[in-house]
This record gives sequence, C-alpha cells and structure tokens, in this order.
Amino acid sequence: MEQIYDLVILGSGPAGLGASIYAQRAELKTLVIEKEMVSGGQVLTTYEVDNYAGLPGINGFDLGMKFREHADRLGAEFAEDSIIGIQQAGEDGEGLLRAAEAGDGGPVLWKLNGENGTYLARTVIIATGARHRKLEVPGEERLMGMGVSYCATCDGAFFKKKTAAVVGGGDVAIEDAIFLARICEKVYLIHRRNELRGAKSLQKKLMEMENVEILWDTVTDSINGENKVESLSLTNKKTGEKRELPVDGVFIAVGISPNTEGLEDLVAMDGGHYILAGEDGKTSRPGIFAAGDVRTKNLRQIVTAVADGANCVTSAERYLNGQQ
Repeated sequence: MEQIYDLVILGSGPAGLGASIYAQRAELKTLVIEKEMVSGGQVLTTYEVDNYAGLPGINGFDLGMKFREHADRLGAEFAEDSIIGIQQAGEDGEGLLRAAEAGDGGPVLWKLNGENGTYLARTVIIATGARHRKLEVPGEERLMGMGVSYCATCDGAFFKKKTAAVVGGGDVAIEDAIFLARICEKVYLIHRRNELRGAKSLQKKLMEMENVEILWDTVTDSINGENKVESLSLTNKKTGEKRELPVDGVFIAVGISPNTEGLEDLVAMDGGHYILAGEDGKTSRPGIFAAGDVRTKNLRQIVTAVADGANCVTSAERYLNGQQ
C-alpha cells in the first residue's frame, strides 16, 4: 500500500515552511514537496529583510535557511519533485484507496502526480508562491538584490535620501513611487505609455509628490552597474531619444504571476489565476488549502505568508476531524 499522508504541502517558501512547522507540532504525518532542495522561495533573492519582527536586517538567504532549519529540527519530511497534477484518488480508474477505506470513514483521498512519483494525502496545502514579472533586460538578473528590487515596502528603506526609479504604470507601481517619495531624495516613475493605469485617487496623490518625475512613453533597455545599480539606459518610444539615467536603485513593478499552472481544474481562481481563498486558506475544494502569495490577498509579505501556513494547518486539522 502506498504511504498515505495526513497533509502534503506543495512549496517550501515561508508559507510552506511555516505550515510544516505547525503541522509537525500538530503531529500530522506531513510531507513537503519542493521543486528544488534549496528551500526559502522568493525570500532567498532578497538582499536584506528589515521588516520581519525580531530579526531586523537579516539577509534573505539566512532567513530562509532559519525557516528550513526550524522545520528540520522538528522532523519535517521533504521530497524533491514537481507536481504536474492533483486528482481525487480513484478518478483515474486505478481503484486507489479512499481515506474512508483506510480507516474511520475519513475524507476523500488526493493523489498527487509528480515527475518522480505519486503521493497520497488526506489534505493538501498549495503554497507554490508567485513570481515577479521581469523586464528581461540586460543587468536585471545580475544586479538582483544589489539595487534591483521587486518590493518597495521590503527594500525601500535602504534607499533613504537616494535616487530611485520605479518601472510600471499600474496601482503597485504608483503605490511604490508614493512610498519611495517619502524617503528618497528623488524618484522617477518610468512608464511605457502616455497615461497611467492605476486608480485615479492614487494618481492624484502621486502628482502631489514634488520629488517624483514621470518619464512617459519610456522603456528600459538595460540596468547598468558593476557591483550595484548605477544607471538605467532608456529609450523614448515616441521620439526615439536615448538617455542614461543615474539611479541608486530600480524597483520593477510590472506585475506578478502566481504559480498555479495545472491547477485550474482543481480549485476556483480569480481573473489573475490566484486561488480564491480567505484567511483560513479554504479553497473551493474541501481538503485543499492555499497559503501565501498564491492566494487572493491584499498584502503579500513574508510575515503574512508564514501566518497563512499556520492558518491552513489549523483548517486542515479541523477538516481531518470532521469539523468542516
């Protein structure tokens, strides 16, 4: 008989590792499945984390490793695999056991199909996170964490009284520019169109910032610098004019994409492919929960991801006990 887990967690970023810690404390038989054996998720690419309670200024990689060490200390089990599909056990005609057959008339059993094997679970937490959309320009990858950032609230404080640029034209880009304008000497908002896409109320507030300059119809050709960001190479799409803009940092806010590919038929999602789930992590499928950046939420930060993991485990416990 294949091993049946009380809980399988997909993803080993802050949400997944937070869930694994709470699952171990709850004595649930748990497996964490991660694509790569280096745990931590997006936090690993953050040069410095200054807003996680009790650990100001910690390196992002070190914080990710602390999460993993905590889970390891509690005996969490990990597997390296990529899940390509999740289905109710028995739906594929193989006659796999249902949890009810495994004992006490439990909930439906889930079968997770991976590239390296299959896994059976009574509950599943999807904590696969999201990825920032990138500009895909020279210098972006090389200078990530050295002046290239995708989170103004995370890294903005490091550019106090310096010059920063924000690339984008939606709500997040405008909010980032407003946030940075309060702490930076100068902020450039670089947008490829001649009007912003963000909310009018945000645009009004932005226009009131005296130290913000908007560069319309402008695209970024490259991000320049040796060991840190030093300038941006820009082109005006209308005039063809090229310029080099000296900056200390650049915040890229052209959207993020949740890692929910292949899950569209499993759980309900919004128009942006985020899994519809509240603070309790419950999705449209009983026994399937969502935590962290992958779910619909207002604030995507490390602290809220860890909290999501804890909430999901509590919901999974209640489900396993027949309380959902």
